[in-house]
Amino acid sequence: MTHDDITADAVSGPGGTPPGPSAVRPADTDADAAGRDTAPSPADAALPPELAPAALTLFGDRLDLAAAYAELLATDGVVRGLIGPREAPRIWDRHLLNCAAVAERIPSGATVLDVGSGAGLPGLVLAIARPDLTVTLIEPLARRTSFLIEVVERLGLAKSVRVFRGRADEAASGSSGREPISGDVVTARAVAPLDRLAGWSLPLAVRGGRLLALKGSSAAAEIEEHADVVARLGGGEPAVQLCGVGVLDSPTTVVEIVRERMVGPARPAAKKRARGGRSRRG
Repeated sequence: MTHDDITADAVSGPGGTPPGPSAVRPADTDADAAGRDTAPSPADAALPPELAPAALTLFGDRLDLAAAYAELLATDGVVRGLIGPREAPRIWDRHLLNCAAVAERIPSGATVLDVGSGAGLPGLVLAIARPDLTVTLIEPLARRTSFLIEVVERLGLAKSVRVFRGRADEAASGSSGREPISGDVVTARAVAPLDRLAGWSLPLAVRGGRLLALKGSSAAAEIEEHADVVARLGGGEPAVQLCGVGVLDSPTTVVEIVRERMVGPARPAAKKRARGGRSRRG
């Protein structure tokens, strides 16, 4: 097994039991936090009691698996620069629950491609919350794919999750002897503005598949600015969806785009010809 790619059988069913402590722990007291040093600590991944009902709703009997992932983010993820130190205490509300809510927009048994997966958000979260999904994490940077591969192995998710080291366009077209890949759903979080993101992501979706782009307050403005580009790329009219309504205090904002038409890659412009039929040299 290499760090370039993990190929796994597409199967349904729960992942394995993660090694090490994974139980959900109560949050630290202020006194405990004040005495802690600045090194990453598993305590930073504690599930705040007020978020426990939402976490149980979104993760169900895989909540301990989500807790194990939260701990890896708060420790190894911080040390390796994938998660900022200030984000560690907010892993549950700002990252895990925010991503897990998107699962309600994904059909049962779907294949999911997560573009620019980074530390695994939202792809790994969706794989934890939904064992029926087959997930591919697409990430070009070696240090990030190394982390993803280690997390997949440690959480026992290798039967339903694989890591693709490369760019989205390489995944869609195939490169280095690998077959092109496509999926029912393409996800992305904090990757790029909607026009560029659609250009990278829609070619990965099957016809009738969809892009689910996690966005913030800019969602409506991005749709207004880039709807024409999305249409030229074969996408339908972008729609804003709120996920986790009634579960999360702040529902997750998602821009959903269905791939309605298969649009091929743009052809390079033909070179101008000089008199006599010879092409000009640049």
